[in-house]
Formats: sequence, structure tokens, C-alpha cells
Amino acid sequence: MSDAPCALRLREVARRRGTGADSFTLEVASLTIQQGESVALTGPSGSGKSTLLDLLGLVLRPDRCAEFNLQGADGVRVDVAALWCGGRSDALARLRARHIGYVLQTGGLLPFLPAIDNIRLSRSLLGLGDDPLVDTLVERLRLGHLLEKKPRALSIGERQRVAIARALAHGPALLLADEPTAALDPIHAQEVMALMLELCAALGATAVVVTHDWDLARSVGLREIRAIPLARGLGSATRFED
Repeated sequence: MSDAPCALRLREVARRRGTGADSFTLEVASLTIQQGESVALTGPSGSGKSTLLDLLGLVLRPDRCAEFNLQGADGVRVDVAALWCGGRSDALARLRARHIGYVLQTGGLLPFLPAIDNIRLSRSLLGLGDDPLVDTLVERLRLGHLLEKKPRALSIGERQRVAIARALAHGPALLLADEPTAALDPIHAQEVMALMLELCAALGATAVVVTHDWDLARSVGLREIRAIPLARGLGSATRFED
């Protein structure tokens, strides 16, 4: 086990969706991710990978949560379980906005903003001023010639690179990426994934990536956290654990 500080620590976390035979239950028996580590959540479609990502992103409330700790970008450990139990949606929203970056499968860029304003969006919403980090991201992701273009004028790969820059522009402690290369051909998928992880490493950010492509995840050195199906009488269930 690494001596690095713990970025995420979950224990006995569960979330159920639906009812009866159509229900699905996600369980996290124990999950520890070290600061600066990059991991892949893998498993078949419908196994709860995106549900777990939403739990980690603080947008989905768990039904049960014995322990859920997150280390913020300022190095302060936050007891997320206590915030959920206390109904502190305001504190959770601030935590999410400041310390977490999110890359969607389709980029999720605002279509009416040029690339540069999409990149600066996370900083603008937080009231943060200009920072050399934005210039560094633009340079490393080779976006300089695209900054005034709107998303519709960009290729899929270019949109994903802009989305990665936006997700990292405010210096988050945790980057969550939901199938960020699924729409790309193998060559561009390798390039975009490697760039994203290199930038996370340079910033000291922790990365959690949902992917169906375990060959790609292995090639870029991601530790695999696999969905484990559980036998249930009604509905389906999946467990993630170290």
C-alpha cells in the first residue's frame, strides 16, 4: 500500500434504485484510493459504474454509509458521510464545485460558449481569477488554435480535450471521468486518456475513470476496480471493493 495520503475512503456504502424485480442495488464494501492515484471502474453495462461515479461526485445520496471521507484540494479531510447525514446539501455543493472535476462521455460543453469560455467556466463559477494553469492546460492539450471556436465546430476528440481542460482548470483534488474515450477511435482514445492522466499526475489530482475498455486502462497503468455481481432474490446487485 502506498504511503500517500488517502484521497477517498468508503466503507459499507449502498444505494438502491427502483423497486422489486426492476431494482438495482450498488454496494461498496470497502474502497480506498490514494492521493494522486488513477483507477478504472470496470464491469458490464448496467453494473453500477456510473452510479458509483455519481456517489463519488456527491450528486447521488447513499442509502447507507458507514464511512465516506474525501481529501480536498486544500489537503483537508472532509467527512462526507456526516454531511449527508446532516442534510448539508449546501456544504456538499461547495465541496463538489471546488474539489471535484467531471468529464462526461460526450464532453458536456455549453454549445453557446467558445472553447476558451468553456475551459474557464469552472473557475468563473467559483469566482476564481486568471491563473497560469489555464494556459498550461491549453498548451498541453494543444487547444491554442481552437479557443474561439464553439463546440459544434470541433471534432469529438477536440471536444473531449476541451472538456478535460475545463474539468481541471480550477485545480480539483478529484477528477471523475465517465467513459471519456468511448466515442473515439483507438488511436485518439489512447492519446486523450494518456494526456488526461498525465495532467492529473502533474497536478497531484486523483482520477477515477469509468471504462469498458480494460485493454486501454491497462495500457495507461490504471488500477482496476471491478464490479462483482451478487446473487439476489429480486432485482440485481453489484459490489465494488478493493
